[in-house]
Amino acid sequence: MAMFQEHPRELKVLFLTEMWERFGYYLMIGILSLYMLDTLHGGLGFSRERAADVYGTFIALVYLTPFLGGILADRFLGYRNSIIIGSILMASGYMVIALPGVPAFFTGLGLVILGNGFFKPNISTLVGRLYPPGSPLKDTGYNIFYLGINVGAFACNFVAALLRHRFGWGWAFFAAGVGMLIGMITFLLAGRRLKDIPDRGDGSSVQPGMLRKLCTNVFGPAVLAGLFGYFFLGPYLGGPSTAAFAAACLPVVAFYLSVWLRSPHHERAPIGALLAIFSVVIVFWMIFHQNGSTLTYWAEENTRREAGVLAPVLEALYLEQDATIGSAVPDPDAPGSYWRNVPPEERPAPGEKVILISTELFQSINPGFIILLTPVVVGVFARLRAVGREPSTPAKISLGMFITALSTLFMLGAVWVSQGGQYKVSPWWLVATYGVITLGELCLSPMGLALVSKLAPARVAALMMGGWFLATAIGNKLAGVLAGFWEQIPLTGIFGINLASALLAGIAVALMTPWIRGIIQEVEHGQR
Repeated sequence: MAMFQEHPRELKVLFLTEMWERFGYYLMIGILSLYMLDTLHGGLGFSRERAADVYGTFIALVYLTPFLGGILADRFLGYRNSIIIGSILMASGYMVIALPGVPAFFTGLGLVILGNGFFKPNISTLVGRLYPPGSPLKDTGYNIFYLGINVGAFACNFVAALLRHRFGWGWAFFAAGVGMLIGMITFLLAGRRLKDIPDRGDGSSVQPGMLRKLCTNVFGPAVLAGLFGYFFLGPYLGGPSTAAFAAACLPVVAFYLSVWLRSPHHERAPIGALLAIFSVVIVFWMIFHQNGSTLTYWAEENTRREAGVLAPVLEALYLEQDATIGSAVPDPDAPGSYWRNVPPEERPAPGEKVILISTELFQSINPGFIILLTPVVVGVFARLRAVGREPSTPAKISLGMFITALSTLFMLGAVWVSQGGQYKVSPWWLVATYGVITLGELCLSPMGLALVSKLAPARVAALMMGGWFLATAIGNKLAGVLAGFWEQIPLTGIFGINLASALLAGIAVALMTPWIRGIIQEVEHGQR
């Protein structure tokens, strides 16, 4: 493909590996809340509050464990071995979730959490290792890598809808495991192309007792703090799981601060800049990862999903969801019914066939926009780079935050039109929300990975990539916390919090940009 021409050939291998891994992950994420809430077709039948808590805690822990995987890869396992271990654990987790029952569900989630910890920071670190210090192509390389993420995320929801409607939830989750195995096989078959890339942090020789010290000083305190939070702080911090996560994060955050304070003088500024960015981008992930919670709730309950002219296409592809009153929906006013908040005069007559767009298909809007807009964004930045006017990496991140703030205005508009969520509204509100936040995501998320690659000292490269995902984890948990208030506070409150937070975060990054840009120049000058 033309977009790979200027880049190392190994980028294609990592692109395809990540594409299949994200196919599995986002397939599972796209139906996770729906599976937990389902009471009619073999789901778990959780309450809304419990489902939001589990979802938020899961996606938080998924991005907390890369801290662990980064440390082990830098010092012991290497990046390639960690990726393989993570692939096996995640594939196993998806297939265990496919088994019926709550014990299998939580066991599978645990395996996915551990597996992502080994996989995610290390494949992202390998991408950065493909480029020499100061390469102007690194930002674009991460944009291309990010495109692979979203190709997988786009396709998976169609597979999820087909399998769960035709065969049941278990087959959909099993398909996620198959996708992960394909990604692992892709990586193994092309592994020889990666043999010349440094496989662990430079200068991180394994010292006697290092693993014991990590367990004593970091992992052990995190586990103990999490247990203390779970059993004693729940009433004060929004429930046991939220309290456990918050408490467990404290030793991890303290460890990152100690890495900064104990680093050689020439490394403190780059590490400090990264920690500053990590603390701010929490806001973006809090907003973005409501796609599987608040935005899924909105798609399920408040979005007009009648397929109309698309009905024959959905039926031909076995993606249909039947909402015919009298057969598929015996009581249109019953809790959980699609027609419950549709005025009686706008409902079809009993027996009149109605096909709906499956809720999880809305999860493909964002990655679909990524696929469409990535070449545009890459082309614009390339044109600006050619004339010497390309924004710096932190400036792109700041721009991404302001665009994210803009996206929240569309959901506030949807809430206003729906009279506070009492009625269904056009799906174009969701399409517009996803379209705008996609632009923000393209400016922020791949640029964050690129920033870590540019600033992180080689000896702790994967560890600092784990720090980026730690920020993601905290944001993800906050997304789940906000989703838990779905039925307790006005929806304008939830999306208003998103707007205010994004604006403040954008201003913070803008103020830091000159400082961080100077540090990047110093680091790149010193490496040449």
